[in-house]
Amino acid sequence: MYDDDDPYLARLRQICLDLPEAMEKISHGRPNFYTKKVFAIFGGSIKGDHYAQLARCAVLIKADPVEQPALLQLEHFFTPAYVGAAGWVGLSFLPAGSPKRVDWGEVAELVETSYRLTAPTRLVDQLEG
Repeated sequence: MYDDDDPYLARLRQICLDLPEAMEKISHGRPNFYTKKVFAIFGGSIKGDHYAQLARCAVLIKADPVEQPALLQLEHFFTPAYVGAAGWVGLSFLPAGSPKRVDWGEVAELVETSYRLTAPTRLVDQLEG
């Protein structure tokens, strides 16, 4: 369901694994990044359209509940199947056209928000220090 040499995955992996005690595992055929709970998933499907290409090269993250509605108004965001109802959003990398054109700063901020919403307090505190 993914190519381990994918340049989008390589950059996402670097962002995720730079967070305190973050690890990677393959679950449901996709790379998942987690501490005690998953905070980012590479790839997925769109609610109502499980075969949409837009979601195949994307990151799924837990969104700040206040920001979620605004994010979903943007063209490169979508409601993912299965986890969308639990406050997750998908961010497709494909509209950027290439890994060099992705706003990796935005991706890092969203991944960090997801991490803060899912990681144990002691790990979140390490981000503050």
